[in-house]
Amino acid sequence: MSTEIPDICERSPAYVRAIAPYEPGRPISEVARELGLDERTIVKLASNENPLGVSPGVREAIARELPELARYPDGNAFGLKAALSAHHGLAPERIVVGNGSNDILELVAAAFLAPGRAAVYSQHAFAVYPLATQARGAQSIVVPAENFGHDLQGMLAALTPQTRVVFIANPNNPTGTFVSGRELSDFLDRVPSDVVVVLDEAYTEYLPADCRYDSISWLKRHRNLVVTRTFSKAYGLAGLRVGYGLCDPKIADLLNRVRHPFNVNSLALAAAVAALADREFVEKGCEINSSGMRQLTDGFSALGLEYIPSVGNFVSFRVPRAHDKARAGAVFQSLLRQGVIVRPVGGYGMPDHLRVTVGLPEENRKFLEALKVALAP
Repeated sequence: MSTEIPDICERSPAYVRAIAPYEPGRPISEVARELGLDERTIVKLASNENPLGVSPGVREAIARELPELARYPDGNAFGLKAALSAHHGLAPERIVVGNGSNDILELVAAAFLAPGRAAVYSQHAFAVYPLATQARGAQSIVVPAENFGHDLQGMLAALTPQTRVVFIANPNNPTGTFVSGRELSDFLDRVPSDVVVVLDEAYTEYLPADCRYDSISWLKRHRNLVVTRTFSKAYGLAGLRVGYGLCDPKIADLLNRVRHPFNVNSLALAAAVAALADREFVEKGCEINSSGMRQLTDGFSALGLEYIPSVGNFVSFRVPRAHDKARAGAVFQSLLRQGVIVRPVGGYGMPDHLRVTVGLPEENRKFLEALKVALAP
């Protein structure tokens, strides 16, 4: 008789045990401890955060909410839904709030994916798409990228009878690539109506004027469309985790059935309402992002580096190989030792690239100076 103690974890489904955990950008405190650096001297340009922080109105809204922290938040997010309803011109029953827009992606996966079903997304696309798909035991259909961006024709061709969800990030993270509104509209017209299309617009506020399109209006004629947005980027609320989805009321009802109760906390709800009202803060952030993007790309050109043109608040650049060996990891470590945190993207199938967030002018300058040192023979 065997006395071997069974491993309880082996009882977990194989598709769950096979998941590679998401790796976030390195926090400042961790890098400071590991390398013995002063936190105040470290520049973090790894997680596409807003270098301006949050607006004064957000700080005031949070302060007003502090005395009520002993009480549960509004589980239906009435105030935030009302503000979003007015902002987008949509009925509240079309709005689902989440713990960041990642939460909405997970809700879609929970509602529509299962073993025997499939999701389609692009190579080099946001890491949450494969994570959410695999966690439900569904098949991932990964379509090869076209110039680091979405190949919509290839994604249409990849659809199968088992496909229930298509994920599209626009702009895409980590490549910063963009699909025009005309191409997206044509794609939606051709996708079967029983396949949910998730249009992940986490960085849409940063789009230049000539790239903007009205995805919200498409909801009227495409009941299978879910548009996701976040307050983590342009609004500066990454630490509070609040996002939302816009969709058909019947889809919203399904997502709310699998949504955790009280999934958005009181401070986040209050902060998001205040952030949504402060257009001046968002516009200022977009102006700084535009000039900072030019600062970074001009710096890459001066260093003779290739980069992927981006319309987000980040840009990925290629680190030249040495003797046919990837150097991106070594350059990343050198930047860390100099107090600059960027993001390796080898996990996205881009082993020769690093991604850097657009920071304030002085942060961008420190990064470029450190990069020059890191690239030196």
